[in-house]
Amino acid sequence: MTVLYTAEVVSSGDGRTGRVSSSDGVLELRLDAPKEVGGAGERTNPEQLFAAGYAACFHSALRLSAREARVVLGGEPTVTARVHLERDDSGYGISADLTVRLPGVAPETARELVDRAHSRCPYSRAVRGNIRVGIELVD
Repeated sequence: MTVLYTAEVVSSGDGRTGRVSSSDGVLELRLDAPKEVGGAGERTNPEQLFAAGYAACFHSALRLSAREARVVLGGEPTVTARVHLERDDSGYGISADLTVRLPGVAPETARELVDRAHSRCPYSRAVRGNIRVGIELVD
């Protein structure tokens, strides 16, 4: 593959309660661990950042799939990503659930578009076979 873009972000401080900043200065965030794992929960966390990236990337892949299939997306299509921090005997892990809303698109067509998006989205490709990803279509 040919590299088209590289995002560079540095984590400093204390990891989940530190800060992240991008090399171009656009991203500058302080982090907190979620309350559910003993943090203050007052700032964003790595799971929220991953969910934001996954939702946006999948949404773009979905729109591209619709354009290629000549399907007009009406209303306001949305992709909601829920990234779950999990723990078992071997340690921590994550899983993801995507909820896709395609108003005005027939269910069969919507399912085809979601499947195409899932096969091409870089986030979906990166995690395939590594974490559980569920995808639900809603009205």
